[in-house]
Amino acid sequence: MPWRLSFATSAAVVVVITFGIAFGLGAYTFVYARGYSYLSHDPGACANCHVMGEHFDAWNKSSHKAVATCNDCHTPHNLVGKYMTKARNGFWHSFYFTTGRYPDPLRITERNRRITEGACRACHTEMTAAIGADADCVRCHRYVGHEVR
Repeated sequence: MPWRLSFATSAAVVVVITFGIAFGLGAYTFVYARGYSYLSHDPGACANCHVMGEHFDAWNKSSHKAVATCNDCHTPHNLVGKYMTKARNGFWHSFYFTTGRYPDPLRITERNRRITEGACRACHTEMTAAIGADADCVRCHRYVGHEVR
């Protein structure tokens, strides 16, 4: 009688091989694309992708360079929220960059706009308290952090 694997064993082998391939490709891409740099607080990591170069250059010339990095404005100010946002944005940035399906010019998502709005309010509490809760900092001051038009 020829040697045969049970259905459960065959399914397990397929799952392990599929996971191994996905993990290997993910690890290679993470190293090749310097994904580890996104775990840092270095604004240069945001310029790894060539479509962000103009934003990075503009931030370098902005008034916010002395007081804020990309993380200060574009991630929540708590550890879990920060790294969840970095993971989510990193995945989608990689996906859109790899597939070439990113908008040109780049547009902030509604979720990330709310995060940035919260950062404005956290750093400029006195001013935003005087203006009121209905103010929309990002709508009027969208070019403050990095003027790209």
